[in-house]
Amino acid sequence: MSRIRVLIVDDAVVIRRLVGDVLAADPEIEVVGTAANGRIGLQKITQCNPDVVTMDVEMPDMDGIATLKEIRKTWAKLPVIMFSTLTERGATATLDALEAGASDYVTKPANVGSVTAGLEAVRRDLIPKIKALAGRAALPAQAPQVARPLAPASIPPPARLTGPTDVIAIGVSTGGPNALAALLPALPATLPVPIVIVQHMPPMFTRLLAERLDTQSAIKVAEARAGMTLAAGHAYIAPGDFHMTLYRRGVDVVIALNQDPPENSCRPAVDVLFRSVVAQFGGGTLGAVLTGMGQDGLRGCELIREAGGQVIVQDEASSVVWGMPGFVARAGLAHRVLPLSTIAGELVHRAASIARPGLPARAPGGMALARTS
Repeated sequence: MSRIRVLIVDDAVVIRRLVGDVLAADPEIEVVGTAANGRIGLQKITQCNPDVVTMDVEMPDMDGIATLKEIRKTWAKLPVIMFSTLTERGATATLDALEAGASDYVTKPANVGSVTAGLEAVRRDLIPKIKALAGRAALPAQAPQVARPLAPASIPPPARLTGPTDVIAIGVSTGGPNALAALLPALPATLPVPIVIVQHMPPMFTRLLAERLDTQSAIKVAEARAGMTLAAGHAYIAPGDFHMTLYRRGVDVVIALNQDPPENSCRPAVDVLFRSVVAQFGGGTLGAVLTGMGQDGLRGCELIREAGGQVIVQDEASSVVWGMPGFVARAGLAHRVLPLSTIAGELVHRAASIARPGLPARAPGGMALARTS
């Protein structure tokens, strides 16, 4: 099998060298070129024919977002991974880049003066994304029994969804910001159940994502805070670097946050959230697993099915990476495998089928909220 051809576009010579050294050490990857700005990068794409491009967000002459927009005019499907700083400005630019068509992103090593730490950060964060976007992501050597993939023909036909829905729990990773931007604005303000979401992102990124989605959506969207009471027509996104769980306080269901060890190399983790949702809502849980690499959410979906809940996943054609939803589908845990464009309608339909009163509408802090929309 041929190696994955990667072009590195970054104005910092230190970053170009660091990334190049890490990628060149991987036998499945070949660095076919580097560029110091976007204009040179566009020329190099034509010359080098890369399979994946890594792109700095902030560059002189032509920055990463402007370059990305030019790339998409000619190379609509070429995977582009943005490199951004772990700052509010960098997070905002990254979300802009994802909206403009970036495939994924990684944050730059916080201290490039520490060569060892910088190399490890790039190796840990960038290489798996390059392989996933190039279609080379391997299954874990020792996958859990339920995760053993079935041949596509062995995926069971969709089962009929039955029973009431009390809460929607969503897990998403690579490609998630755009998936959520398509999904949440399509939901009505009158949605009679709350939504809890794990999107694999760092701190600050999740807050800015929630704020952006809130301006685009009829439902209320917020980054979750400890002590928030779940309310119908509200969506809560787990903050970066914190697991999100739920507990009962009288008749209310309340959000808790913790920094317990990562699960599936993730914090927040979908499995942690799904496990907690099932503990509180049992068969009233509707789980949705969207685009993303890895298998976070698989065990949680198994628990949802065991409790009598419902599971839907995004299909391969509309996913940036069919890792998380693919594992669930191949394990036979999904009731529906749907294109992203139809998932909002499915959620609304299932939420409308509740057989008992929904949660009261409440403000994010837990106070009763009288809707005006």
